[in-house]
Formats: sequence, C-alpha cells, structure tokens
Amino acid sequence: MTVRHKSLLTSFALFCITGWVHAHDGVPSLAPVVVTGHYDNSVGSSDAASQGVIGSELLRNSALLRPAEVLEFIPGMVVTQHSGDGKANQYFLRGMNLDHGTDFATTINGVPINMPTHAHGHGYSDLNILIPELVSRVEYRKGPYFASEGDFSSAGSANIIYQTQLDKPFASVTLGQRGYVRGLAAGSREVSEGVSLLTAVERMKNDGPWTVPEGIRKLNALFTLSGGTPRENWSTSLSAYSASWNSTDQVPQRLIDAGSYQGQPFGRFDSLDPSGGANTSRVSLSGNWRRSENNQITAVQWYALKYDLDLYSNFTYALERPTDQFAQTDHRTVMGGKAFRTWITELGPSRTMSNTVCVQLRQDDIRVGLYDTAQRQIQATVRDDQVRQSMLGVYGQNEISWNTWLRTIAGLRADRLNVNVTSHSLSENSGKASAFKLSPKMSFIFGPWNKTEFFLNAGNGFHSNDARGMTARVDPKTGLPIDRVPGLVSSRGQEIGFKTEVIPNLQSAFALWRLDFDSELVYVGDAGNTEAGRHSKRNGIEWSNHWTPGEHFLMDVNLAWTRPRYVDADPVGNYIVNATQRVANLTFAPRNLGPWSGSLGVRYIGSAPLIENNSVRSTSSLTTNLRVTKKISNDITLALDVLNLADRKNNDISYYYTSRVAGEPLGGVDGMHVHPAEPRTIRLTTRFQF
Repeated sequence: MTVRHKSLLTSFALFCITGWVHAHDGVPSLAPVVVTGHYDNSVGSSDAASQGVIGSELLRNSALLRPAEVLEFIPGMVVTQHSGDGKANQYFLRGMNLDHGTDFATTINGVPINMPTHAHGHGYSDLNILIPELVSRVEYRKGPYFASEGDFSSAGSANIIYQTQLDKPFASVTLGQRGYVRGLAAGSREVSEGVSLLTAVERMKNDGPWTVPEGIRKLNALFTLSGGTPRENWSTSLSAYSASWNSTDQVPQRLIDAGSYQGQPFGRFDSLDPSGGANTSRVSLSGNWRRSENNQITAVQWYALKYDLDLYSNFTYALERPTDQFAQTDHRTVMGGKAFRTWITELGPSRTMSNTVCVQLRQDDIRVGLYDTAQRQIQATVRDDQVRQSMLGVYGQNEISWNTWLRTIAGLRADRLNVNVTSHSLSENSGKASAFKLSPKMSFIFGPWNKTEFFLNAGNGFHSNDARGMTARVDPKTGLPIDRVPGLVSSRGQEIGFKTEVIPNLQSAFALWRLDFDSELVYVGDAGNTEAGRHSKRNGIEWSNHWTPGEHFLMDVNLAWTRPRYVDADPVGNYIVNATQRVANLTFAPRNLGPWSGSLGVRYIGSAPLIENNSVRSTSSLTTNLRVTKKISNDITLALDVLNLADRKNNDISYYYTSRVAGEPLGGVDGMHVHPAEPRTIRLTTRFQF
C-alpha cells in the first residue's frame, strides 16, 4: 500500500464514528421502514431505477419451491439448483452466471451469507437458512453504484430483513408429494418492559423425485431479543441451522437420450453416484444498535458465526479414476461488523445535505480441503489449507438535495484484503498477500416531474478472488507452475433509467445499463486451483411494472434482456458460458375475494451459450407456480401450492464438458450435462394462529 493510500484510510477511520443503517444510507429516515405490500418502487423511494424493496405480502402469497426463491422477486433474478436442495443455489442476474453467489452480495439482517475462499465456490451463498415467513422486506440494489456495498456486489446485492415481533404466534404444517414435510412454529412475547423475544423453529424433510432419494433433513432455529423506540433501538439474534442430504448432481444428456445405462433404464432423475451428498451447519450470534437524534444517525452492527460443510460430489463419473468423486471441506469461524454515522444539514429552502462515513471489517479463519474420495472415504489429498483473511472497507458519501428537482450522491470506497495461506499439502503454495482498491461512485437523480423521476448512476466496484489463488505457485493436481492472481478485480458500471407513476395505480421502472469486468476470476473448487477469466462487458435493459387497479387484484411484470460478451478476441469465441440473456417474471394475484386469495407466477428463462463459440446452447424454460389460499377462520388458513403447474420438462441448469461412464473411451466424451427441474409438485399448508 502506498503512503497516499495509507493516509486516505487513516483519514476515513478518524471520521468514522459508530453507526449503521440498512435503508437509504444517504438520507436515512428516523423511523423504521415498513413495507407490507408487494413492491415499493414508487417515485422518491430509491437512488437508482434498478433499486427497490420487496414486501412481505408478496412472499406470503406466492408459492416457493426453495427458500432462496425469495430473491426471484428481484426483477431479472433467477434462482435454480444443480445438486441437492441443501446446497447453495445457482444464481443468475444481469447476464452473469453468479454460480453459488459470486458477484451478488446477500445478507440477512445485515449478517453476510457469502463465504469467501470457500471449498466449493468463492462467494458461496447458502440461503437454505432463510425462513420466508419471517421476512419483513427485501432491499435490493443492482450495479456497483452504492458506496455501502463492497465485495461480491458488482451485479447487485440484497439485504433480507426479518421481523422482530409478530402480531400473533403461529404454527404451520406443510405436506407434499414425495416425502415432503415441513413444520414451522414462531411467536414473540414481551419478556420485560420494552423488550421482546421472537422465537422460531423450523423442521423440514424431503426425498424429491430422484431415484436415489434426496433425503434432505433440515433443522433451523432463530431467537431474537429486541427493544427500544424508533429513535433508539437494538436487537440481538441467535441463529442455528443444520442440514444433511444426498446429492442429485447433473447427469449426461446422452444417457437420458439413450434411455438406458448398463442394461438398466436411465431417466432424468437417475444418478451415477448414489454416495454423493453433504452435511452442513451454521451458528451465528449477531446484534445491532441504532440511535437517531439532532439530525444524526449513529449505529453499530456486529456478528460472529461458526460454519461447517463436508460435501461429496461427482460430475465426471470415471474420467480420471474408477470413481471421480471428491470431497470439499470447509470449517471456519467468521467475525465482523460495521460502524456508521450520518449527519443531516439543512442548507436552506428545499436544500439539504447528508454526509455519511462508515467502516466495515470481516475476518475469516478457514480450514479448507479438497480430497479424492470413493463412497465418501478419502483416497488422496489434493490440497489442505489453513487460510486467515481479513477485509477492511471504509467509505464516505455525500448527498445533496440542491432543489426540488436535483439530488446528487457522491461516494468513495476503499477496501483492503489481507490473506495468509498455510498449505499443509504443498508448501510452495503457502504465503501472504494483500490487495487494495479504491472505488468512486456518483449518482444524479432528477425530478420528479409529472410523477416521473430520472436517474444517472456510475461507479467502480470489485470482486475478491479466492485467497489460495493469490499465493499459489503450483497446480495441486498436475504439479505444473501456475500464475498467481490479483486479490481484487475491478468492475465498472453505468446506468440510466427512470421511475414513473404517471399512469394511475401503475409503478414502472426502466433501466439501461452496462457492466465491465477486468477479468472474470473464478476459483474452481472442483479442480483445486484458480482460473483467470477474460475481460468482459455486458449491456442490458430492465423493465419492471407493478399494477394495482383495485384492492382485489394486482399484477407484476418484470422483463430483462442482456448482451454478455468477452471483449478480447480469441479463436474459441467471445460468448460467455451460461450467461442467460432473457428473463421474464409475471405474477397475477387476485386477493381478498371473500375468504379466497391466490397467486399465479410465471417465470421464463431464455437459452444460454454452453460453449464460447455459441455452437451449443441450453434450452429455454417456462415454469408456472400456483398458490390458492382460503381463510377458514380468523386464525386458520389453508394454502394449496402447485409448483411447475404445467409439468414441463425443464432443466434447472445445463453444462457442456467432458465426462466418462463405463464402456466409453478413456478420454471421455464431450457433451451436455443437465440437472432437471422438479416435475409438477403439490403441497398443502395449514397455518394456525394463537
């Protein structure tokens, strides 16, 4: 780090007095934000056309196959799965295959979900800990325009906010096809004057449509103490989660087409390695405190968590060994937090200014390993590393309302990553490294005029790389020399857009955006090393609409189109693999029709290139989910969910690579591998309030 950079960090730190908020950082409100409807994309509610809030009503009235599908209500977002449902989902946004979370930052009550230097994939974001019924709102942002967002947020970010109090305690039981059972009990009560305790316990099991039953078993618990007033409040939460399951990894399309393997029928839901699977757990303790007084907001947030994963997978079957199964282990402790202060100053009639400073710190202590296995028994060690890494982020932001029609937001963010890697299997890959990045941000907000507001946003962002790639000299599998990679990789984004309510009862938002990456660095956990991607650019259009013509009906229509390409010329082609180009989400929701309500959701995912020259593409998919609810009494509600209503044979994801099964050439066969979406699935939920 240069002297200039050290001076900048020191200056920021001196001004950073404790505080934190999770709403609009530049002009925070003095009272908590409560969103009870579907979306809050109204004029005057955000700093960018692609920013918004998802309300709890939308989640309560919609059918969800998996908890992480809460994020699919973010316009343009896609959530799928390529393995067992206990594993982190596959995420797609803005023409990016986000894998298990890279370049999309997710938090629950401000506690980060993404895991850097993860055994299976950098930025691994396991949202199976999420309890949708407790969600108060989801605040989402897209693009690297926000000083408050750091690592993993170039494509976007989402902060999921839980309720701290419930109107009434409730219990719900869900029964479904193929062994699906889920129970949830939650309630809150006052334990002393002004202090409430919220308790929630969830238990779920499911076998799914797979020939080898998925056998997922999940236990989840949350305890939150909270108290205070709108001007000064606090909360402390204890969360505990554990799950185990059998993997339902992708299989070769060629075997599905043949209909048989080794003389036995072979179909979409069959498996080539029934011993795959995983165990995982996560325990966290977190808290926050916030005070608003004298045009100032001060707050602090902190968290500590313990995380474990033992994952057994086999994607190439018998290409290198009689069984290509491998184990990835990740055992870590994480500590961190952030402190925040905002000052609000009146400059004159229709003119205000707010200044914000913040410091964020996260430290991960990780034991991470990769092993060759058979039937979950270790055969050889590929790599075994002890990693200690810390990320310090400091930012300052200035927001000025110049008059009734112009507002500007200027921010500067500084981030430093320090890593210390000790390789227990290959000493040449041990070492220390660091990286530093400055990220300026700027936004202009014009209007409103005639219930229409215009936005111009630009900013630099970054994503970190796996710490092992920063110190590695030798490929752990081949023994050949490899190049080290930078720890922080720059991204640059621009966006112009508008929000309008010029048509009565219709909120519309439109954004035209661009995102460039210096390199799409990805840690390939399955191979044990880091691959540096090529320089890329993406251009896209997003259009979202929320229509409420009356109290008994609403409709949401969200459309997104992206053109993702590599910039540098290469004979292999310039298409970005698995970069989805077209996404559409439509929701039709009749509500409060006597005791009846309902929701019909339709999701379209366009095809994507599976090879850089675009010669092989995935198929598009169309999925329809239906929920019908009937209020039996004031305290009893029934809900019927029909997932994949049309029973379409969609694929959750497709890949193109080389694999080998018995009887095929030793060099394997290139081909498509798919993870099928689940068939039509019916679930019935009964909810009791007390």
